[in-house]
Amino acid sequence: MAKPDTRTAGRKSTAKSPRSAAETEKIRAALAARRDELRAEYDHTLSEITELQRDRLTDSAGDDPADTGARTFEREQEISLANNILERITQVERALERLDEGGYGWCERCGNPIPVERLAAFPSATLCVTCKQLEERR
Repeated sequence: MAKPDTRTAGRKSTAKSPRSAAETEKIRAALAARRDELRAEYDHTLSEITELQRDRLTDSAGDDPADTGARTFEREQEISLANNILERITQVERALERLDEGGYGWCERCGNPIPVERLAAFPSATLCVTCKQLEERR
């Protein structure tokens, strides 16, 4: 027996109040600008990681195990930061897709509108405050 799709199980009618074309374009422009900022930050971070890695390879002769461990830890932190930026880019791109599909600003779990204040603070939000709080408690 097929399992029901839990993402749409509690969703209310998909008929959402239409946003004006001007509002939609303003949101799209803001999201696209944020995506472009994040991509530039990601590219800069990658170039820094590459340069630091090159420097580490040429300047590691005679290092003791503690120095090697510290460099490994730093490299892992840098890669983690780059992955975090990449995840934020993905979130913004997903928000742009939702905008095109008409689902932007509506909770993916319950179907209720996401408060404008939340979207202003976190434009790629996909859950309303209540659903996000429930998700974080798990």
